Amino acid sequence: MPQRTFRLVRSARVLLVCVAVAVGVHRTAPAGEWTEISQGVLDALDQQGAKPAWPGRTTGVAVDRTTGDVYMIVCGQGAWKSSDQGATFERVDGKALGGRCETGCSLCPDPAGKRLACFMLDGTSAMTADGGKTWTPIRNVARGYDWAAVDWSVTPATTMFALVHESGGIGALSRDGGKTWQQIGKDYAAVGLMGPNVLLCGRAGRKGIWRSTDDGKNWTKVHDATPIGVLKVLEATGYWLTDAGLTVTADQGKTWRRVGQMRGAAWGPYFGTADGHFVVVDKQGFQETTDGGKTWNLIAPLPPLLAKEFNPRGWFLNVAWDPVGRVCYAARMGKPTLRYRYGRSGT
Repeated sequence: MPQRTFRLVRSARVLLVCVAVAVGVHRTAPAGEWTEISQGVLDALDQQGAKPAWPGRTTGVAVDRTTGDVYMIVCGQGAWKSSDQGATFERVDGKALGGRCETGCSLCPDPAGKRLACFMLDGTSAMTADGGKTWTPIRNVARGYDWAAVDWSVTPATTMFALVHESGGIGALSRDGGKTWQQIGKDYAAVGLMGPNVLLCGRAGRKGIWRSTDDGKNWTKVHDATPIGVLKVLEATGYWLTDAGLTVTADQGKTWRRVGQMRGAAWGPYFGTADGHFVVVDKQGFQETTDGGKTWNLIAPLPPLLAKEFNPRGWFLNVAWDPVGRVCYAARMGKPTLRYRYGRSGT
């Protein structure tokens, strides 16, 4: 089927709700509004008789931070890419993707750009290494995945560490880019990779960050904080949101240090355009730092339409940030995908 480009024919606007923030940590967000960017695609699919799968509409969003290109997942109808901040979209997955994203870590973009792995639930998973031009299947274990980490330090990416959906916390490890998987135990709650040989995790019902160098056969507790979701890695430095705040490791997870006073974030960090520049998302919204976490600036509130059920473990809501175009995005399965443009934030 040929690719099609659809221009949005209408937008639904969600008015900004200002929120109170803690003095000294956050500042009030600039005036703005959340705008729906998915309806044009949904209308075009409807005209073709192609209905989104349950629960309808969209389900995930991710950004290539090097270009600002945004990927939107439509439930059961694959990945759609926009290079103009959501004004137009084209389907780019060639029907390699199906199902939906259920968490904010279902989509795993390479911080260096172009590569994106999509770990889907009740559908097909796949990975692109060229900005959506071609896709390689990722075999699903059972119904699919809650989230997964990819070792982007090598090309092609071959090592993946995933949390299997509704499995009692089964961890699955792949050494061949998702073609085959080995189950490596249960009770995992968060996953991470530092290169191909270091696995990191959080354990269900147990405090701490745990580290393994033998494919999960043995684990050593390396920090008392309990991590959330998936470890994010940029230039050999690992960043993990935890119940104690944002923690960082520069020695492959052997030691960790807390960054700043930010606590309560459940999504991120999303990396910006310079050292120390990134965004995390908490109950108040998108929090940006340009000084490595010492100070934070609220650049966008959570969209009221999608923020009714804030989950401190990063479930259901899916967010993304374009540091090039200064745009925030949000999606939640069964809901529209929204965009928020913000002004200069002091960067």
